[in-house]
Amino acid sequence: MSRQHLSGNLRLGYLVPEFPGQTHSFFWRELAVLRQLDLSPDVVSTRRPAGRFAGQDWATTAQALTTYLAPVSISAVITTLGELLRMPPRHLAELIHVAGAAASAGAQPEGAGSRFRAVSTQIGWVLMGARLASVAREREWAHIHVHSCGNSAYIAMYANLIRGLPYSLTLHGPLSDYGDNQRLKWKRAAFGIVITEGLQREIRASLKSALPGVIEVTPMGVDVQEFSRDEPYMPWSDEGPFRVFSCGRLNPSKGHDVLLGAVATMVRSGADVQLTIAGEDDSGGTGYRQDLERLTTALGISDRVQLLGAVSARSVRSELSRAHVFALASHAEPLGVAIMEAMSMGVPVVSTKAGGVAELVEDGVSGLLVEPGSPDLLAEAVRRVMQGPTLSRNLSEAGHRRVEASFNYRKSGEVLARLVRASNAGLDSHEAFWRQVDNAPLVTRRRP
Repeated sequence: MSRQHLSGNLRLGYLVPEFPGQTHSFFWRELAVLRQLDLSPDVVSTRRPAGRFAGQDWATTAQALTTYLAPVSISAVITTLGELLRMPPRHLAELIHVAGAAASAGAQPEGAGSRFRAVSTQIGWVLMGARLASVAREREWAHIHVHSCGNSAYIAMYANLIRGLPYSLTLHGPLSDYGDNQRLKWKRAAFGIVITEGLQREIRASLKSALPGVIEVTPMGVDVQEFSRDEPYMPWSDEGPFRVFSCGRLNPSKGHDVLLGAVATMVRSGADVQLTIAGEDDSGGTGYRQDLERLTTALGISDRVQLLGAVSARSVRSELSRAHVFALASHAEPLGVAIMEAMSMGVPVVSTKAGGVAELVEDGVSGLLVEPGSPDLLAEAVRRVMQGPTLSRNLSEAGHRRVEASFNYRKSGEVLARLVRASNAGLDSHEAFWRQVDNAPLVTRRRP
């Protein structure tokens, strides 16, 4: 695979599972900011995304720049085993202890088979951690940042235990979404980033002393220049269909079924509504998408709904420029980059108040929020936008101001760069870091 070496003053690994995916535009923008700040982020991922539906203009370039930990070549197996063989006995003992504790927490109580699967799984993550450590040594990384608290966090944790590689985590949603052993994953991290105040409260209550010394709240953001209008937003004029746009991967958590129910309710009442949804399911169109297609047929609104599949940011911008309202019916939405994009474009937003959306949208000011799971409530809010041109304009203007002031995509990259540099401030060079790792008597927890 051809790769491009990225220059910069401080080299770090940047781990995103199954990169690039259809919702990964934020990571691609953050990488650009890190490079502008004289860091050299080297993208690494667990494996290539399943299917060919990333839908982004930059996806091919991103894959060429990404090192995938699996599958592995013969030479990669040799270097991975070499990392394990370099470990001093005391480091190895700690690794075995931690992996055993992780397996015990992941095993179900009903039998030996569950224990065997849990142990086998942790052995797999240990090997991936050794593979990551070997890549880090080859590229002379001083740090690795992980945009996940799931299995990728295991990989970074084991790389830390094997070679002392400092790592950090970003939490993008509730801890329950990311599996077991959160205390183990967080206790060795140099620092942590969470995207909402609500998530910060959750981890402080749940993880307590296992948290690293520095936790910062840094929301994701959008490029307000990219998501800007050529013409001012115009409310519906009673001519032609009222255009509703939604964007999000096709997954039950996104509440697309609720949105379809809301549209069906409006159509039954005589409203001329057209719904367009951008996004694809995790099976490339052969999974939950088919459930939604069957539901549109059952509701009698197949002629009112278009499922675009995974599309580029350019296509999303085009759809937003035509839309009268953006609607998202998520049952759980940590924050909502798609909502930010709509607000940046001055499209009135109707969303559920699930998760951290209320930290982005002020109900009645920069958007309308309803309780999740109710097609009738969602339909009522959408109808308010449809029938209220003054309300539509006010929401459009306030939403744009809100994103422009507080959700610029550069902020997350600037915070990450600052924290990485602070975490590695005691090292004069990459070579000094790796000499320190090789000579360290014990694997220790690094704190800023």
